[in-house]
Amino acid sequence: MERLRHWLCMLLLLSCTKAEKKMVSDDNLHWLQSEARRQLLGCRIEATDGTTLFTPDGEGHYAALWTRDLAYMVENGFDLFTLMEIKKAILYLLAGQRSDGCIPDRRQADGLAVYSAGPANHPLGDPPTDNSQFMVKLMADYVDRSGDMDFFIAHSAALIRAMDYTPRSSRGLVHIDPLHPHSPYGFTDTIQKTGELLFSSLLYWEASQRLATLFDKCRNPENAQTFRSRARLIEQHADALWDEASGMFFAASQDCRQIDIWGNAYAVYIAFPLGDKKTRIVRYLADHFDRYVYSGQIRHLPEPEVWEKTLIPVKAGAYQNGAYWGTASGWVAVALAEQHPQLSQRIFEEMIEDYRTHGPHECCNRGYRQLNNYVVSVLNPLGALRRGR
Repeated sequence: MERLRHWLCMLLLLSCTKAEKKMVSDDNLHWLQSEARRQLLGCRIEATDGTTLFTPDGEGHYAALWTRDLAYMVENGFDLFTLMEIKKAILYLLAGQRSDGCIPDRRQADGLAVYSAGPANHPLGDPPTDNSQFMVKLMADYVDRSGDMDFFIAHSAALIRAMDYTPRSSRGLVHIDPLHPHSPYGFTDTIQKTGELLFSSLLYWEASQRLATLFDKCRNPENAQTFRSRARLIEQHADALWDEASGMFFAASQDCRQIDIWGNAYAVYIAFPLGDKKTRIVRYLADHFDRYVYSGQIRHLPEPEVWEKTLIPVKAGAYQNGAYWGTASGWVAVALAEQHPQLSQRIFEEMIEDYRTHGPHECCNRGYRQLNNYVVSVLNPLGALRRGR
């Protein structure tokens, strides 16, 4: 009921009438839509088997098919693909699944499946804790839009194995052993978060809900109940990461027990059942806006914080250790929209102005920009705008 109420409120608030202030001008919306098409054309490469791969950027830097990036692209720009392109890309990734259930972090054009973050010959420990969830979300988005339940049924066992592979604590939250640190959520894959994890657990909740719905549709109540129970367990124990003093969730329970701007905004965005905590999260995001927003893009942590531990050296203020990303701009804008529509509009307008001037980079900061033509910097905010209009 809370989830339904959330989306009804968002639809009422974000629907644009002549008397209301739009989230973004028509000109900027049209530009963002056109830019999304341009980015998806520019990021294509062909695998040796002929499969079209959609790389994270149009510069050839990340020259492989990344599971999480493809999932974000499909979620937020489904109509910009053909059904066959999505289906073949899913099959390409699933063909790289390991026997223990691990989904590849990425698969190269030559067919090599790479499971951990970092260079293939110098991995950052065990695989990240998010690829199983993104694989489920990718499959669910494809099936929901195509109606191809036979495709889901044919690969449902592989998805179960993937979800079972993801490390979880006894409380059902995704977990990394502090004695064996490795990459968590992939957009912080250089950061040494350990213990129970916020963002990966939210993704696990989301993926479990999606799997339960799909198993309901194919009349498999036992599997549906299994994943519904896993989602409920996360709901029951998410408080383990709650910081009463700030009114926000921590990123992790042990190393990097710090306020997670992205994770809190995402919890609101996906209508995770927060109860009264939602009001406190939104209040924090509004009150501390200028500590984590720059040119409409979003820092992982409020300034001047940097992460307590990293897996490799990352300069303060750069990349995942203090730069600002368009990947999360739409989540924050939607989280703020109900109570602070002027801040939501400011995020979108300033972000698009920055993109039109400098290009959509992977991340940026004052005097710093990394990797132009980064696809989800455009696709994720566009998806949030489409959801709200």
